[in-house]
Amino acid sequence: MKIKGKFPTTRLRRIRNSEWMRNLISENQLSANDLILPIFITEGKNKIEKIKSMPGIYRYSVDKLNFIMKKVIKHKIQMVALFPNISKKKKDFYGSEALNKNNLVCKSIKFIKKRYPKIGVMCDVALDPYTSHGHDGIMINKKIDNDETIKVLVKQSLLQAEMGCDVIAPSDMMDGRIGIIRKTLDRHNFKDVSILAYSAKYASSFYGPFRDAVGSNKNLKSDKKTYQMDFRNSNEAYREIGIDIKEGADIVMIKPGMPYLDIIKNIKETFKIPVFAYQVSGEYSLIKNGVLKKIISDEIILESLMSFKRAGASAIVTYFAIEAAEKIKKS
Repeated sequence: MKIKGKFPTTRLRRIRNSEWMRNLISENQLSANDLILPIFITEGKNKIEKIKSMPGIYRYSVDKLNFIMKKVIKHKIQMVALFPNISKKKKDFYGSEALNKNNLVCKSIKFIKKRYPKIGVMCDVALDPYTSHGHDGIMINKKIDNDETIKVLVKQSLLQAEMGCDVIAPSDMMDGRIGIIRKTLDRHNFKDVSILAYSAKYASSFYGPFRDAVGSNKNLKSDKKTYQMDFRNSNEAYREIGIDIKEGADIVMIKPGMPYLDIIKNIKETFKIPVFAYQVSGEYSLIKNGVLKKIISDEIILESLMSFKRAGASAIVTYFAIEAAEKIKKS
């Protein structure tokens, strides 16, 4: 690209001198419509539990979901994403609780859709909150078996759709699962249920606080590098996403977010498909702790979210959703 103009005829500061001019020519906008709130749910009643590794974030028992959902409504957040923390006694080697129609996620879907029908509900499809070993799939001979895992994920997806889930979000990174899930949903007359594929989910160290929040950190004894993407790779993301789109993905997810803005930009420009970014737990905790300790200004919250929009993200899954919506409203 050839840059035209030179100093002193061209003075770029002229278009930065006033707030109204900066607003008029801003290339990207951020609103509550861009934000998706993850919600952690826990067993029992009358519970709102602090998550030590994520300041300001809580786990809610199903009967306390109104507490957070009222904020979702107030700030016009469009969708919530559900993540369960189940008791140790319900976890087993095969993640059987994932297929229980009375599990935490199923109860939460029904609770939310009955009381807040206009709010989208996104459900994670993976076995790590349910397995005694903390991995996302079925373990056979100390390896995660791709095809056996898919059999369970398909059942999990169908169950969530039956409960009223709007967006099925497979985060497991098994090969071929999107196509089989799509065909199964269609065959059972859930053609309008969307699939948000975690297509480029990297094997990252930024997930630590999340694993604490869902209670899988103590179970996990090995990494997930045999199924999640290598963070050294970018071209591999094209293959993953291209295949998922062919199999029926409506939207694709890039996870983590800020360290992978290049992936968001490249995928958006290449495939012209809705791309969601996940500002993951580690990103949240780094920023939040920096703000709480007054190392950085809380203005970094909106700055970080705007970086996703600038890169091409259609929406952002972020633990800052409520806080960010409040800031946007005041700005």
